[in-house]
Amino acid sequence: MIKSLLKILFFSFLFIALTKAQNNDYIEVKGDSLVGKTINGEMVREVHGNVVITQGNVIINCKHAIQYISRNEAELIGDVVIHQDSMIITTQRGYYFGDTKKSVSDTSITLNDGKVILTAKRGKYNFEDHKAFFQDSVVMKDSISNLSSDSLTYFKDENRIVAVSNVAISDTANTIKADSLEHFRDTRITFADHNVQVINPANHITLFGEHLEDYPDKNYTLVNKQPLMMQVDTTYSRTENSEGEVDSTMKIDTLVIKSKIMETFRDTANIFIATDSVKIVRGDFASVNNLTYYYRDEGKIITYKVSKTAAQPYLWYEDTQLTGDSVSINLEKNRIRSLDAFGNTFIISQNEYNPAKFDQTSGDTVHMYFENSRLQKTKIRGSVFSIYFQYDLETPNGLTKSSSQNALILFLDNKVDEIRLYGSPNSEFYPEELVKGKIDSFVLSKYVAFKPKPEKEELLKILKK
Repeated sequence: MIKSLLKILFFSFLFIALTKAQNNDYIEVKGDSLVGKTINGEMVREVHGNVVITQGNVIINCKHAIQYISRNEAELIGDVVIHQDSMIITTQRGYYFGDTKKSVSDTSITLNDGKVILTAKRGKYNFEDHKAFFQDSVVMKDSISNLSSDSLTYFKDENRIVAVSNVAISDTANTIKADSLEHFRDTRITFADHNVQVINPANHITLFGEHLEDYPDKNYTLVNKQPLMMQVDTTYSRTENSEGEVDSTMKIDTLVIKSKIMETFRDTANIFIATDSVKIVRGDFASVNNLTYYYRDEGKIITYKVSKTAAQPYLWYEDTQLTGDSVSINLEKNRIRSLDAFGNTFIISQNEYNPAKFDQTSGDTVHMYFENSRLQKTKIRGSVFSIYFQYDLETPNGLTKSSSQNALILFLDNKVDEIRLYGSPNSEFYPEELVKGKIDSFVLSKYVAFKPKPEKEELLKILKK
């Protein structure tokens, strides 16, 4: 009875083996020694020494293998090397599924196909789809990029990589970090999502967002979900006292730009373009506008009015607000050197003695000049009108209304020291008894209300979510 049963089992296994062999689906196992046995009714072969397992163009070498004949599977033990054409997988322990042509390993694994090298603590590979799935401390290297993540899927035929969790990919210029990332090796195009960071160490720039598209061949990057750019610069100031002693101080200046869409162009110049609901903060400066161009190499920030009916760009310097159709900030060695505003310009400043009073100046263009980040003079050209509230020490003393073709305002310690009017100058003084209680009636025709300026902490809240 037992002998009959064993014969049935033997011929059943033999039939399965011959059928799969005819379809080239059955794995073949060879080695220095072979031991056959039956475990729980299943025929098993243990092969020791110089083990070679083949199935089509898949060739496996290892020290020891356990072949499960009916399942068409094999356990691989010791110095496992798997070849398929030019692709090589190495590990210390693995398992091969002949029916599905897949291998898995729960120990350190390396894949090398001549284009990329993948390493991880565990992984799988599908020899029909040519797809790898690696997990735990994944690292990918090729001739251009290094990538690390918690898990990664490599589509070999498509030359495409999908990485998830703690992803970072670096080349010679930038590092991109994200929760998930898709990278096409042929074109080097990258899409990244959630907690995205683009870090450029050379320019001290980090670009944040929730969705990024990077096109290296076009030198173009787009962030269109919650973008924020932060650039950390070091500035130095040098002062000399009356005794000739020189004091040099270092200051960390951070530029922060937030918008709804942010683009970078890295061809002939490093250009950042921020579009829609743009907010900028750097030191004592801030701006709100709908379109900003930042020319990194030239040290220039230009904000624009996007249409005739759109709002003008706003810019603040300390307690002064400036509006115009376009505003250009010129930097030198990371410090503001000059500021130019064009088209319907208006300057409004909170009076230092009474925040409810606002000094006002309007004109066609405004040019501000700085030294060591301190305002030295302001030139206003074309149809200049102004209102300045007067004080005798801290006692209100009326106001002065002036008009001219051009004006020059000189500053001392960031305070107005002298005002010069040119071209048909006219000035009227209103004593305090005519001003008191009627402040709101003294406004220029181009009056733009003073607004709260954006604060750096407000912009950076997005990074704490």
